[in-house]
Amino acid sequence: MKAQKNKIIFIAVIAFVMLFMVWYYMDVVAKGDSARVELQQTEVPTLEEQQKEYSSKLEAVNDVKEEKEKTAPSVYSETDIDSTGLYDPDLEEKRRQKLVDSIYRHGRINYTQVPEKVVPNGYQMGIKSRAPSKNEVRETRDFSQAHAAFFNSAPTITNPETELESPSNDAFIIVEVNGEQTVRQDERLELRLAVDAEIAGRIVPRNTLVYGFVTFQPNRVLLNITNIEHQKVSLKAYDLLDGNEGIYIRNSFRAEAQREVLDDVVQDINVPGMPQVGGIKQVFRRNNRNVRVTVHNQYQLILKES
Repeated sequence: MKAQKNKIIFIAVIAFVMLFMVWYYMDVVAKGDSARVELQQTEVPTLEEQQKEYSSKLEAVNDVKEEKEKTAPSVYSETDIDSTGLYDPDLEEKRRQKLVDSIYRHGRINYTQVPEKVVPNGYQMGIKSRAPSKNEVRETRDFSQAHAAFFNSAPTITNPETELESPSNDAFIIVEVNGEQTVRQDERLELRLAVDAEIAGRIVPRNTLVYGFVTFQPNRVLLNITNIEHQKVSLKAYDLLDGNEGIYIRNSFRAEAQREVLDDVVQDINVPGMPQVGGIKQVFRRNNRNVRVTVHNQYQLILKES
């Protein structure tokens, strides 16, 4: 019974394999052969519109449509391209600097401006020469004396290099104190230009360092500037607030001088055993050596020619 059961299973497996082979042949191999059909004629697409025929060559040329020129977009921003079409990454900064320079140039006084010619009324430019009338009397001039004086004169020959104009400075040069500084007599105070200025005939840019030497007067600190960018100058500093020479400060020179006067008056009384000491002349000498002045940062001054 067991052997008969094994035979049935074996026959069923063989039948299943045979059915699978028949199905595979019908589904895969037969379809592959049908796809390999030989091409007998090339297919041509049908034209939807017939080609337009022209009676003359001129008519065909006139019917040709012009192709618009296509420009590729630039990889750079249009604000960085100058008038020549070149890329300049600093173009925006140059435009801003040019605008600032034009503002400063517009606000500066031009002393070399040529005055306009004023033509009086009734005067006509370019009058044509006319022949003298018979009634007019011709004037005769004697040029002999002028001719002799011309050749007898001995003009002096001048050297053109010595006739060069002296370098000019701006009438007002605005400077600022470069940081808070404490100075004494004959020390230097460091300044810097607040704006571009013309000094010794050339433009000196802003923030250029300028050094002034300090001297004292009652309630004033005086500054003398003798050199800027290795150019010899003679300038003095004026306070921007009150317009007077030097920087305004508060000191006790005058009060101390009054005390010394009172002391001298008291000392005029001869008191035995009291030494006679005079000190009015020593007030400024002693204070000029010991006094220190602190000038605050960005304190504005005006430089003028002395």
